[in-house]
Amino acid sequence: MAGFELETFERFPKAIGVLRAGYVAFLVPGPEGLQILGNVGRRMGESLGPLVERNGRKLFIHKQEELEATEEMIAALEQFRSDLKRLLRGEDVQ
Repeated sequence: MAGFELETFERFPKAIGVLRAGYVAFLVPGPEGLQILGNVGRRMGESLGPLVERNGRKLFIHKQEELEATEEMIAALEQFRSDLKRLLRGEDVQ
């Protein structure tokens, strides 16, 4: 599935995790098929660290864990999000 892997997470029993290259999104059924639940972000342990900005710094944060977001990481996150949305719309993903 376009390089994506599927995984279940105990913390999110009604969602399916979609992963690629260290990034994750949770999908749930919606009125028009599967849809992204909440944020897309960096996989941090058994959960998701969304990209946030704090004091002028871009970080992936989950609970007390912080990971500095490089430009490459941000670009990879955007590509992940874009590819996943296209896939969910039934479009081809390279």
